[in-house]
Amino acid sequence: MHINLSQEMEQYLQSKIGTGFYSNATEVVCDAIRRMREEDEKLVTLRAAVQVGDDQLDRGKGVAYTTERLATITEKAFANSRNGKKVNPDVAS
Repeated sequence: MHINLSQEMEQYLQSKIGTGFYSNATEVVCDAIRRMREEDEKLVTLRAAVQVGDDQLDRGKGVAYTTERLATITEKAFANSRNGKKVNPDVAS
């Protein structure tokens, strides 16, 4: 496979090799594709979670968003963090 890159992209690729983390252009491209796939998978998961929420709202199972509700959620998150509880991957970036 042959790929044509702009001069800017070629320079960026070479700079990544220059860091010593990658030994050649193939490694840089493979890592970029791996990361792109991971982002695609995260997006699929996020869309599925949004659909679950939409379905719940359609069934009338929603909870009104208020300043007080946000404060409660925030305090619970800080308490969980202080107690060493791991963040649910569904809510972490």
